[in-house]
Amino acid sequence: MDMTYENVVVTRDGDHATITMNRPQQRNALSLEHLQELTKAFEEVASTDATGIVIAGNGPVFSAGHDFRDVGGKDLHEARFLLQTCADLMNLIQRVPQVVIAKVHGLATAAGAQLVATCDLAVAADSAGFAAPGGKGGWFCHTPMVAIARDIGRKRAMEMALTGDVVGAQTALEWGLVNRVVPVEVLDAATAELLTAATRGSRHSKATGKAALYDQLSMGQVDAYTYAVEVMAQSSQTPDAQEGIAAFLAKRPPVWRS
Repeated sequence: MDMTYENVVVTRDGDHATITMNRPQQRNALSLEHLQELTKAFEEVASTDATGIVIAGNGPVFSAGHDFRDVGGKDLHEARFLLQTCADLMNLIQRVPQVVIAKVHGLATAAGAQLVATCDLAVAADSAGFAAPGGKGGWFCHTPMVAIARDIGRKRAMEMALTGDVVGAQTALEWGLVNRVVPVEVLDAATAELLTAATRGSRHSKATGKAALYDQLSMGQVDAYTYAVEVMAQSSQTPDAQEGIAAFLAKRPPVWRS
């Protein structure tokens, strides 16, 4: 893929693209520039025919969260702009039509854990760890907990947020923060396997389904059913839906248009 960045590396392998955070000396800290480049990378990949996106990190740490050099001594406007840029990236990840999977090989803390929690799917090495360390310092992890709490629930989110302690990969799996935990030597293969399974079928149907799932999660049950019924009814009229139904009834492989 023809994309060049200072803090990010974007590659393409078949139907899947990989966006790799590339600030290993800074533990892939999410500086303002880094966040802006990640946003641009996701926007550019989203406009391609890729069906899936892997988000990964170079170096020993997946991501240490916000770069404190962007916050120390800065005024309220600058702090707010940094945090809003991060929030915009998180919302973008859930809006792109591709399936987004986090490949977590090391520590993911604060906004780094937020990034993992935001992705559609996540695979972690058994050596990975997750933390919202602001709870034991002076700057509470308010924004990271928006994503984390929605993955793991209130009590567990409170434990992470208040203690700031590292949660191991197996506990993260049990709590619902990640989908798989594997030995680090098979992390690449396990990530590719899950992403391949999650991206099979109609690309258009998958994109519609991803968007609708996130939309209905913020609704009450009655409103969620009303919304989902309409989306699913309209989706039944698409060429790929009709092809999938026809192929099933005819006991033949489907031929997708998208």
